[in-house]
Amino acid sequence: MKRKTLTRYLIITVSCAVYALGFDWCFDANHISVGGFTGVAQIINFFLPWAPVGTVSLLMNVPLFIIGWKKIGREMLLSALYAMTLTSVFIDLFAALHDFQPMDPILAALYGGVVVGVAAGAMMRQDANTGGTEMAARLLKLKFEGASIGTLVLAVDLVVTAVYAAIFHDMTRALYGLVALYVSTLVMDKVVYGPNAAKVAYIISDHYESITEKLLEMERGVTLIEGKGAYSGKEKQVILCAFGRGQIVAVKRLVREVDPAAFIIVCDAHDILGEGFNANTLGGL
Repeated sequence: MKRKTLTRYLIITVSCAVYALGFDWCFDANHISVGGFTGVAQIINFFLPWAPVGTVSLLMNVPLFIIGWKKIGREMLLSALYAMTLTSVFIDLFAALHDFQPMDPILAALYGGVVVGVAAGAMMRQDANTGGTEMAARLLKLKFEGASIGTLVLAVDLVVTAVYAAIFHDMTRALYGLVALYVSTLVMDKVVYGPNAAKVAYIISDHYESITEKLLEMERGVTLIEGKGAYSGKEKQVILCAFGRGQIVAVKRLVREVDPAAFIIVCDAHDILGEGFNANTLGGL
């Protein structure tokens, strides 16, 4: 258990350093707002250059952590507090040690989005975050369970980015910030849900028995749900099947070969656990 905890905090520490590096190198050096408390800290730093971005962000996070103490849980909050503090320290430390020069803004937005997204996602997989919008997203997740973490983070960050654009009258930088936010959101969700992300298909067909047999041959789990057509009033069997992203073409082709008139709904799915979706087989999804 002790070794597992040490490994967890080692991953969080490395992720904090990567996050801070991506922020200083790609975002702050190019004056790109990435929203959240860090974005607000950038605005404050512009008016008060003596106030370091990391320190300001850390101070702004204190009230949010107090609110989340009871709702999220002590253990998760402590790891988040550790990550938030360490990230703020790294941001100020890297900025003091190296003078990061501006680069092409679109490259900064894209690469910064990837680096920050990977780091933030890795922290969240260890039940930690950098505070700010990530912490707000954790709290919002308690109420909006169907929304992904990345989507909630994006929603909160968009507000700060819009304020940034209004204050500085710089729509171009704000647009670069939106690109960075979108990329980091996609990457974050891939890291958080990646191995467990899959597809779920709902298939309605009069030939459900043949389709079920074919799906079982693909070693996919199948559940039959009793349904009823609202217009026809006929009893129907709805096939529910979860499968990896790489199998979507094969599943759709299989269904069409058996019944070209079959009705298929394919949805994204997160956190699928159980037989056929364990740690040893998820890599190929």
